[in-house]
Amino acid sequence: MSDATTTDLYEVTMAMSYLREGMNGPATFSLFVRDLPTERGFLVAAGLESALDYLSGLQVGPEDVDAFASAVRRPRRDLQPLLGLEFTGDVRAVPEGRIVLAGEPLLEVTAPLPQAQLAETYVLNQLSHQTTIASKAARCVLAAAGHPVVDFSLRRTHGPQAGFQAARLGAMVGFAGTSNVAAATALGIPAVGTMAHSFVEAFATEEDAFRAFARSHPGPVTLLVDTYDTEEGVRVAARVLRDLDHAARGPGSAVRLDSGDLGALAIRARSVLDDAGLPDVRIIASGGLDEYAVDELVCRGVPIDTYAVGTRVGVSADAPYLDSAYKMVEYDGRPVMKLSSAKVTAPGPKQVFRCPGYADVIGLADEQPPDGGMPLLETVMRGGQRTGTRPTLDECRERCTADLGELPSAARRIRAPVAPRATASERLSTLAARVRRRIEEQTAAASARSSVPQRTVSGPHGSVSR
Repeated sequence: MSDATTTDLYEVTMAMSYLREGMNGPATFSLFVRDLPTERGFLVAAGLESALDYLSGLQVGPEDVDAFASAVRRPRRDLQPLLGLEFTGDVRAVPEGRIVLAGEPLLEVTAPLPQAQLAETYVLNQLSHQTTIASKAARCVLAAAGHPVVDFSLRRTHGPQAGFQAARLGAMVGFAGTSNVAAATALGIPAVGTMAHSFVEAFATEEDAFRAFARSHPGPVTLLVDTYDTEEGVRVAARVLRDLDHAARGPGSAVRLDSGDLGALAIRARSVLDDAGLPDVRIIASGGLDEYAVDELVCRGVPIDTYAVGTRVGVSADAPYLDSAYKMVEYDGRPVMKLSSAKVTAPGPKQVFRCPGYADVIGLADEQPPDGGMPLLETVMRGGQRTGTRPTLDECRERCTADLGELPSAARRIRAPVAPRATASERLSTLAARVRRRIEEQTAAASARSSVPQRTVSGPHGSVSR
């Protein structure tokens, strides 16, 4: 089976019905985040590349049809119309690494209705998860205020694929490295890591462990100093590092603090290292860190050189999901919208115009940009094929860095950020009002027809309602 079966059941049942009814007209679906999570002043668009990989390879094969038939408990012949379905549509999207706001489409799919519907689950999954993690990671970079941040999240992420994505997304927003060997190798990210407490415990003494590790790693070496008594561990590490010649120790050697009061321990560790004549030995901190903890340590001026973030960032612990949606906005040339309470959508294919100061405007796709406005959504797929080459991590990182640099300071704050709000263009507002009025009139007319009382007429064959 292919990724075609990685979908929600109702996508299959709807696509099956569309095909049965001959509804193959072009449909546009818009993917957006209704509201930002609490304590978020922005989002970093991410997940597009894996979504495009999926769309470009989407094809329903015989095994997929078998799986669909089993899932809906219908004869295989009823699902046969899905056989051979592939994605032949167009995609317009915000490139990865760009900053986006609530309500702004990250992606719009235009394709024959069954195709666009079947793609919903996978595309929504990839953009929602990866945008969540990238946004959390970007806040860590802001909190670190120029200090390197590295990814230690693999062992606690929700599966290896999520761990790989976390490493990639961290690099995309400015992380200096990852502990994930697979990601480092595949993506060209610097691999970083030290030792575990088990390594220290395996030796008779802490000093034996440190010296053995240094013998195996003649380049820059990092020693984990908090297995027993942290301050004594720093002294032992200083003695071992001082005994190495300068070339072996290198400028990148460090001690790592992984528990306790990291601020107080870092101050004492810096004092011990300096007194030992090791001002070039760095201090790495890890252990339950996220942007809030990093921000506190940086604001206190604690002498930590590198921050290793793991669990809390790899799963975006404080905001692990987005209020994201993938909604139809046009079918066969007819603008559509949802009117249900608190979940109203705007009709028609759209464009987002980035205006100075993040005074963004959401307009219709065929609108001209307002003065100073720059369109964010680009055509990235046409006829089921990518329109250009895959962007590099460096290109995505440059976009993210540039956008973060222009973001208002209130939105960049780690605590109590204030997110800019996009506004609707006049044309979009006018279209929304017209579509709403049409739907309300149709609903009222249908309601009136259903409420007309029936009269009973007696005849030779009994009573008949008319």
